[in-house]
Amino acid sequence: MRKFVHIDMDAFYASVEQRDDERLRGKPVIVAWDAIRSVVCAASYEARVFGVRSAMPLSWAKRLCPRGIFVPPDFPRYQEASRAAREIFAHYTDLIEPVSLDEAYLDVTENKVGLPTATRVAIAIRKQIKDELSLTASAGVAPNKFLAKIASDWRKPDGLFVITPENVATFLPPLPVGRLPGVGKVTEEKLRRLGITTVGDLHNLDQPTLENQLGRYGLRLYELARGIDESRIVSHRPTQSISAETTFDQDMPLSQTEPAIRRLAESVWSASQKESRIARTVVLKLRTGDFQILTRSHTPPSPPSSCEELIIIALSLRERVELNPEQLYRLVGVGLSNFREIN
Repeated sequence: MRKFVHIDMDAFYASVEQRDDERLRGKPVIVAWDAIRSVVCAASYEARVFGVRSAMPLSWAKRLCPRGIFVPPDFPRYQEASRAAREIFAHYTDLIEPVSLDEAYLDVTENKVGLPTATRVAIAIRKQIKDELSLTASAGVAPNKFLAKIASDWRKPDGLFVITPENVATFLPPLPVGRLPGVGKVTEEKLRRLGITTVGDLHNLDQPTLENQLGRYGLRLYELARGIDESRIVSHRPTQSISAETTFDQDMPLSQTEPAIRRLAESVWSASQKESRIARTVVLKLRTGDFQILTRSHTPPSPPSSCEELIIIALSLRERVELNPEQLYRLVGVGLSNFREIN
């Protein structure tokens, strides 16, 4: 039986801002670029009370929280705080899988400091983060990665939750099926049509039925509903690409896609700043009303150095689409790929 800890730094970007500027402490802090079409990178818990969430258009955030304090992101500072947190993790185990700047999985089946339980390891890590970095982190402890991820979210912020092997069978069944990894809105709707709304409902379906309805992912769901996850820590998993896309409520002409391209580029740029490597290629994806997929890409001599430069390149790729001007589009996406080490 293995022992996993999932560490999730609380409102990370906003918390770093509050830590470094005492005037922001206890205030509704919203991290975002100050531009008409910007999206929220992070929101403090004081701002979340008003309904502000990450990836929300900045204009919405301003309406929900007019007294919010808006600060531009400072990714080098966030990267430094993340590096310091990972140094703390490494004090306890070498089996670390970073997911982003603000979260990571740790395999502590055997820990380097001789603590008797995974729970004690999680307690020690959270205390060290608070003492040395003046930040808070929530932790989940469980016998596998997917349960540890669920557990870390259970008592946020600044919380600890433990799922022991003995209580998996009672913990999982009442959960909404949407809490399982990979169950997005489309899959959740498919399951709802089968009468499945909770993990317990899913547990009652046999494997052939799930595979017939959902293909290979049906087997994964069959296992997750029983608390089974055999995945191991992957310490070094280089990013191949980062992308974001949106499907329009109504198909629209290419000329009207600029606002969406700008929002998607900002989201992708924000995500790319969490990487230690740099992307060289910009990709634009389009899907027509009749489901034809088009992609255009460009690798400039120098990688995009700012969000605005990424937006400019993405919009220029749109000009390379040569189709009937009356053609309508149902989806647009922006991506970064071809990641390389920073020289």
